Amino acid sequence: MNKKGFTLIEVLLVIVIIAILAGIVIIAVNPARQIKQANNTQRDSDVKAIIDAVYEYSLDNRGAFPAAITGTATEISVAGIDICSDLVPTYLAEMPFDPTGSGAAYTDCTNYATGYTVILDATTSRITVAAPSAELSETISVTR
Repeated sequence: MNKKGFTLIEVLLVIVIIAILAGIVIIAVNPARQIKQANNTQRDSDVKAIIDAVYEYSLDNRGAFPAAITGTATEISVAGIDICSDLVPTYLAEMPFDPTGSGAAYTDCTNYATGYTVILDATTSRITVAAPSAELSETISVTR
């Protein structure tokens, strides 16, 4: 008899090898870390967009920054530093907000909270926009 095919042990051995390789790949890829890195990339992009918009506003207003920005690091929101109407829609299509920030959202300039902070250093006239809830022990802030 000349039977062709695989034995049960050969099939099980292949399944075990595939399972081990899949486990190694999942551990190497680390999806949770990848998601956190993607969130931080979004935060970095948002912080840069906000500071760029603030400086574009300043250029159009003879060097004056939005009046709401103070010397205390405060969240950009309706209840904090409300600069939405200064920046949207002229410099930003909409206010960016932290992808995982608690309560961070944007509906319009009367209902938003970004999860990002802004501060003006009056002595140097430099603005700092930061993302305080960055993940993976990163610090995300831009000063200009």
